[in-house]
Amino acid sequence: MKSFHRLSLVDQTAEHLRERVRSGQWSEKLPGVQPLCEELNVSESTMRPALRKLEAEGLLVSGGHCRSRRVAPQPGVGRPRKSMTVGILTHDSRPVGQPKSWPAHRDSVTLEIQHALEAAGHQVVFAKKSQVELGHSVTRIRQEIAKYPVDTWIVLAGSRELLEWFAGQPIPSIAVYGRTDGLQMARTGPDHLPAILATTRALIALGHRRIVFITLRPRRKPMPGNVERAFLDELEAHGIATGDYNLPDWKESPEGFSELLAELFRNAPPTAMILDGLARYIAALQYLSRIGVRVPDQVSLVCGDYDNALTWCHPAVSHTTWSAAPVIRRIVRWVAAARRGHPDRTQINFPATFIPGGSIGPVDPEREPRS
Repeated sequence: MKSFHRLSLVDQTAEHLRERVRSGQWSEKLPGVQPLCEELNVSESTMRPALRKLEAEGLLVSGGHCRSRRVAPQPGVGRPRKSMTVGILTHDSRPVGQPKSWPAHRDSVTLEIQHALEAAGHQVVFAKKSQVELGHSVTRIRQEIAKYPVDTWIVLAGSRELLEWFAGQPIPSIAVYGRTDGLQMARTGPDHLPAILATTRALIALGHRRIVFITLRPRRKPMPGNVERAFLDELEAHGIATGDYNLPDWKESPEGFSELLAELFRNAPPTAMILDGLARYIAALQYLSRIGVRVPDQVSLVCGDYDNALTWCHPAVSHTTWSAAPVIRRIVRWVAAARRGHPDRTQINFPATFIPGGSIGPVDPEREPRS
């Protein structure tokens, strides 16, 4: 067993600076010692040895007495561009009632990605039309993104067909969410597989057998994705027959979602539903309130993604959660590598977890058929 080696404060500071130099945040000069100390909340006695380490490694060049250090040119590598123009292709459509000038819908994680890239000195451009607005048509999406002279693309929750097309293009691209299994394409985002298994098992343990997982089209078409297949397999493993009822098809619009719920609760109402995002969770709550169905007494609900708005709910909402911070860091580093001419195609995902709460409960015997 390897012994544990704890990094000193100087080494930790040097590593932080090293990552920022390699990511291209500083293309020429570094800030002075004092501004760096204030930013990282360390003393000069920590900062100066850390900077000397980077000089010894050849990453920095001393500017001389009272002068800022410079980033050393890397052997065999031309001068990198100072910034990139990064295009973001969103999935959802713009909010209802917003003017056409309003950009396609941006959730909190998308906004954090935008702000992190801009803080790193890059320009971010959003495609004006989303994948939903373009009907998930690869042809129409290609025509839309051709309007934007960008250096890289970030594709949010792309369909399998769309990501296959992006993977074959010369312009670098990275999928955030989306089905990239088997594709030579960079990808990052949460790994929902362990969370969906924990969610499904928790609901089954509470006696639920009519469980519906409502997710977006790219996760269902042309075939269910890994997470959706794991959900269906888990039901089958517990003797629950599966079909379109458990993973229904629906039109991705407020009207289409309402029609789906009406159909589900018309004949064989589910006793539990897993909804893939906060917007659809809220829409489901509104619908259930309108038809007089109580949560969790008559139907259990799980929000398949976390949002800070959930912290205001009491009792707490059952949900899956994941940390956006490493995902955003991964995207910023990927763009920095693309700026240097070395974009990678590594798929790095971060595990999501299931957090049970008060929106799930034991199945109502009156709503579950007797065997």
